[in-house]
Amino acid sequence: MNPGDERGYDTDERYGGAGQTRTRLPGDEDAYDTTRRSMRPSRSLITVVGVVVLLIAAIAFANQGGSQDSPSGARGPAASETAPTGTDPVDTTTADIPTGHPRTKQGAESAAANYAVALGSASMFSAERRQEILKAVIVPSEAERFRTALDRAYSKSFFQNLGLQDDGTSPEGLTFVSRTTPIGTTAAKYSGAKTTVSVWCSGLLGMAGDTSTNPVTSSWFTITMELHWVDGDWRIFTHSQKDGPAPVPGDERAATSEEIATAVEGYGGLTYAR
Repeated sequence: MNPGDERGYDTDERYGGAGQTRTRLPGDEDAYDTTRRSMRPSRSLITVVGVVVLLIAAIAFANQGGSQDSPSGARGPAASETAPTGTDPVDTTTADIPTGHPRTKQGAESAAANYAVALGSASMFSAERRQEILKAVIVPSEAERFRTALDRAYSKSFFQNLGLQDDGTSPEGLTFVSRTTPIGTTAAKYSGAKTTVSVWCSGLLGMAGDTSTNPVTSSWFTITMELHWVDGDWRIFTHSQKDGPAPVPGDERAATSEEIATAVEGYGGLTYAR
């Protein structure tokens, strides 16, 4: 599949989406060796990254109107503080996703952050839950295009490369991890009808378990969404993603498979409202 050949897809080799984060794997060494991981890429790394790029490119529709023009050398607009605003937080959900965001710039940023979490979640690997998520966050006129692309991308071969079963579920004794965490947001070209929001994220993807050959790894990426105000909430019209900015890795020891599984099962995800 070559998503770049179809109308509306992002021709960049990097995605938005679906929420899926890119990952890398060690070579033949123990996946959860407690020593510091080697920074040298392996054949497994290249193979899996290629597969993940194929998936995420499937929903990287061109970010129409999403460019942020600025003078050469300019750093762009300063980020607004993530501070209490006095506005009531979002208190409604659709398909377990926060909805009913305010028709404000901050409301759009909160919506983009919440939608990034949903599209990067393990729920996207379930065909039923994926349709529910798309219905909740995508502009209705664009939902079928997203749905068609994602149904092709979440294929049996993709699941097999991640160590999942054909239906996208985890094998017995293993815990599948796919989680996106927004670090910050910035909005451009805001109006009451539409706006473009970029969300800087970190992500986790992989399989935790003693027999896993796809250990949970982290990545950094920036998602850009054009949001339209539709039916009383912000909805995604276009969605794209690029790598980074990624910080220099620290010297923390790699967690064991049991520690990762326990953390994922014991710490729930967050929703965002400012």
